[in-house]
Amino acid sequence: MKQLLLLVGMLLVSSAHAQLTISEPIAPPSRIDLLKIDGANAVGSVLNAYAGPVRWKRDDWLTAGGIALGTFGLFMLDERLQPHFSRRNDKVPDLIQDAAFYFGKPQYNYGLTAAIYVTGWLTKNEKIRETGVLLIASATTAGLIQTVSKTAIGRARPSTGVGNRDFDFFNGTPDYHSFPSGHAILAFTTAHALAKQVESPWLKAGIYTLGSITPVSRLWTDAHWLSDIGLSLAISIVSVDSVFNYLKRSGDYDSRHGRQSRIQWRVSGGLNGLGLVGQF
Repeated sequence: MKQLLLLVGMLLVSSAHAQLTISEPIAPPSRIDLLKIDGANAVGSVLNAYAGPVRWKRDDWLTAGGIALGTFGLFMLDERLQPHFSRRNDKVPDLIQDAAFYFGKPQYNYGLTAAIYVTGWLTKNEKIRETGVLLIASATTAGLIQTVSKTAIGRARPSTGVGNRDFDFFNGTPDYHSFPSGHAILAFTTAHALAKQVESPWLKAGIYTLGSITPVSRLWTDAHWLSDIGLSLAISIVSVDSVFNYLKRSGDYDSRHGRQSRIQWRVSGGLNGLGLVGQF
């Protein structure tokens, strides 16, 4: 028996193949590398969003049709509902009105967005970086759509008093920049993007509530019709979802950089003996 145990020990020590491979830790990317990764993802996600209709399938066209039908339904109700909103303008505190207005202004909104990204970039925090890229790319995607649309369509604002069916294509003046709402798009795009990055339903509800103040305020001040706001929210949601899905598919924000895999051990047997194998 002792001879048998001795023989087994010798086989394990001398004949076994220790196939353990220890990989070198992956060096974390530099800030320049992160900037390149984030820039490529931002540009790629915007281009992907605009090329989306080429890849649309039946469900996507049904969604687009639903948005168009819903916008038309609100269009038919615009003049009937607008007085109910404008009558409440004097009852809204100035602090809320000002906060809603500035949150949808491009210079302030992009300032907030840039601050989020720069914070993530400087600290190399992957989640904050991803949120910053999502915000920047989504705002760019939706912002370009509204800029071109409102100029080309030239719809009169409620404050002009000419009705919701007055259009002057390519007018270019502020009075004919109603469809859709740039303030509403920027504010709700920011809210939807931030809400997609958090798990708590209560926090999501709070973010959406804050993001809805700006769109509603545009109705209070006779700056936009209800159909303008409805389409603006749809553009925001579609833009953010498109960019969000692109970033997830890219795999650049799944915390793999610099991570060492755990070792899984198993015993391997063969004609030459036994071996202990470590797999990463």
